[in-house]
Amino acid sequence: MTIFAGKLRRYHGESLIRRITDVSTILKNVRDIFYVCIGTIQAFNLLSKERPDVIFLKGGFVGLPVGLAAAMHKIPFVTHDSDALPGLTNRLVGRWARLHATGLPTEFYSYAKEKSRYVGVLVGEDFVPVTSQLQQQYRAALQLPSEGRLLLVTGGSLGARRLNDEIKEIVPGLLEKYPDLFVVHQVGKGNIALYKDAVLPPRLVSLEFMEGMYRYTGAADVVITRAGANTLAELGVQGKACVVVPNPLLTGGHQLENAEYLLQHNAVLAVDEESFEKGSNDLKKAVEKLLDYPEIRANLGKALQTITKANAAQELASLLLQIGKPDVRA
Repeated sequence: MTIFAGKLRRYHGESLIRRITDVSTILKNVRDIFYVCIGTIQAFNLLSKERPDVIFLKGGFVGLPVGLAAAMHKIPFVTHDSDALPGLTNRLVGRWARLHATGLPTEFYSYAKEKSRYVGVLVGEDFVPVTSQLQQQYRAALQLPSEGRLLLVTGGSLGARRLNDEIKEIVPGLLEKYPDLFVVHQVGKGNIALYKDAVLPPRLVSLEFMEGMYRYTGAADVVITRAGANTLAELGVQGKACVVVPNPLLTGGHQLENAEYLLQHNAVLAVDEESFEKGSNDLKKAVEKLLDYPEIRANLGKALQTITKANAAQELASLLLQIGKPDVRA
């Protein structure tokens, strides 16, 4: 069954003037208030029929009607936040949650401590610690060079034009400086023509999407990525050296908070997107640092792996079973 849901459109760093004059966004937000009301009635009726033992809310606007309906029915539910800042939906329905599962240590969240449990960020079972042997297996499966250094650039989906443009600027110099360097750049949907006018060696591959992403990240020596919690957790499980470029415009600045947490643990190198317009070459310098010094790559990968929980899914499943069926002990 499909239910209505609505989102509150807001952008980190947006000025007050911009917010009150953006008529299109205001109208969409008003419309979506009605969607939430309709969706809550639909969810209430659905839960009346299904009567689940427990509900899991991962966050996101689609969970708001379900969370409100669950509270009306007094059905226990568990929220989960991957990012350092909890999502708006989880904050709105959090007062009725039985438990808050968190992607980072609980001190990052304003939830009641007695109702919070640090479980980590959920990752797919294909993401495992990557040894040198496994890295070579991934490269062979992807038909990538077994020798030399591999730079992977990801995070190039919607909203990453500035990152893509900066990568396009620095890649020629990197390929010239490092004759053994191979670059794989995930440019995102509709951006495959990014390099159409560039004359580059055949050591660059651009892709809209990466099928079996774990192989590409596992094959890489260095990864340039945004600071989304899920991607960073996947890279953490694998133990990868990363240069993160947080998207400063996302709601609440949560990617900035994610990056700050990792920097505090010396687990990544981070580059401010604003530096792109200053001509500072900060991104190029960070990549060169990791390409030049294998020991720094190893230390960063180990640090990121150390602060990443690899068994988040199992721990969360155990909590859900205990709450939904108190007599069950996983």
